[in-house]
Amino acid sequence: MFESVRVRLTLWYTSVLVLVLVVLSCATYFILRRSTAQRVDNNIAEISEAFLTTVQAEARDEEGSNGFKEAAQEAMIEHRFRDQIYVIMNGKGEVLLTSDEASSAFSAATSLTTAILSSDSFRELAADSSRGDRVFRNVRGRRGGYRGYARHFQVYGEPYTLIVLQSRHPQEEMLEEIAVTFLWAIPAAVVLASAGGYFLARASLAPVVGMSTQAGRISAANLHERLPVQNPRDELGQLAASFNSLLDRLDESFERQRRFMSDASHELRTPVAILRGEADVALSREERPAEEYRESLTVLRDESQRLTHIVEDLFTLTRADAGQYPLTRRDFYLDELVADCAHTTRTLALAKHISVYCESGEELLINGDEGLLRRMILNLLDNAIKYTPEDGQINVECRRVDGEYAVRITDSGGGIPVEVHQSIFERFFRVDKARSRTDRDAVGAGAGLGLSIARWIAQAHEGRLELVRSDSSGSTFAVFLPATPLETSSSER
Repeated sequence: MFESVRVRLTLWYTSVLVLVLVVLSCATYFILRRSTAQRVDNNIAEISEAFLTTVQAEARDEEGSNGFKEAAQEAMIEHRFRDQIYVIMNGKGEVLLTSDEASSAFSAATSLTTAILSSDSFRELAADSSRGDRVFRNVRGRRGGYRGYARHFQVYGEPYTLIVLQSRHPQEEMLEEIAVTFLWAIPAAVVLASAGGYFLARASLAPVVGMSTQAGRISAANLHERLPVQNPRDELGQLAASFNSLLDRLDESFERQRRFMSDASHELRTPVAILRGEADVALSREERPAEEYRESLTVLRDESQRLTHIVEDLFTLTRADAGQYPLTRRDFYLDELVADCAHTTRTLALAKHISVYCESGEELLINGDEGLLRRMILNLLDNAIKYTPEDGQINVECRRVDGEYAVRITDSGGGIPVEVHQSIFERFFRVDKARSRTDRDAVGAGAGLGLSIARWIAQAHEGRLELVRSDSSGSTFAVFLPATPLETSSSER
């Protein structure tokens, strides 16, 4: 049960709510209790002031030895309220008069039990009054006890002590009702909030459950399906959009892999079929002239070389995709490498009467993998020679342009159609129909991996390979590589 996110969210929400409600209720209760006690103390102090004022006024009208006692009785009768008790003591600490005694002389009021006056808490209040002018203290008694207040006063020059006892029962009863209200309200609020929080969490997480169910149904067979996005602006909508974006990338990767496997199988099937057919022809008769055997072996060698070239290219791309093709970097001059590659391919170009021109305006020091960069340039030159007709021309230019090294290879072939410009760097993609080639070139054509490998080599060196121009007058491919600072290049040379 606790493995459910809804349950855990509800438990956390309920726990926090209980803690907040308990702390708030306790704080409220103690604040009310303190405020009530303060109001009671202020009320007792005001009552004592009014009582003594009345005693002083009555004492001025009375004469004789019993004048003070009669004045006190009159004041007690006048200020007699429910739940209040007045006690007057002389300077020796003896009780002279209580409000119960005063009221019993004139009414049927019940006399104050001697238990309160004889209690230890009352004696402590009386004792404290001798050490201070105004003293507050709780006195034990029935129904919550009393709040006692003692203060000194004088009448006819004699010292007396007035003790006012205010019943704490109304205040305790109110606080008890508040506590009971909290004890009922907090559990009810927790139950309602927990139920509401659970259903709210359930409703909020319902899209997640739907996305989880939908994601569980998606496999390689239906990778085109996507998660529903109810609100693209909230967190769940962003999660669904991110997951759909991941599915798009996976779908594209799977599609590229399927196409790669299909194209690779097709490209490997052709030379294998040629090898098998040529071997079958050679073995179809017991005796053949040596020239026929030599011709068959030549075909087998050429197709084996082509098959080896395709397998090596596939292995290179596979290692590159897996990030397992480390670069062997060192410092060398890019202009010398480009010139050497142009010189190497002149033999292939002369066979088609193609002129190769190489231009380099300055020394270009670079740090990179010389073998990979040589392979990239040779692939581009070989591609240009294949698609350039006889008596054509290839120009190779190597320059520094805006902090980059730019190697441009321009041929005079028939150009590449605009609609396939975005596809020429894909693996196994060829534009044989769009570019004029001789039958001999078609037989020895590559597998359509040269540009893919060249682009990967440029990207591995933090550069890029682009098709700059392609029309009826020819095509221009450009490689842009990070340039070494000029001062470094000058000092190395």
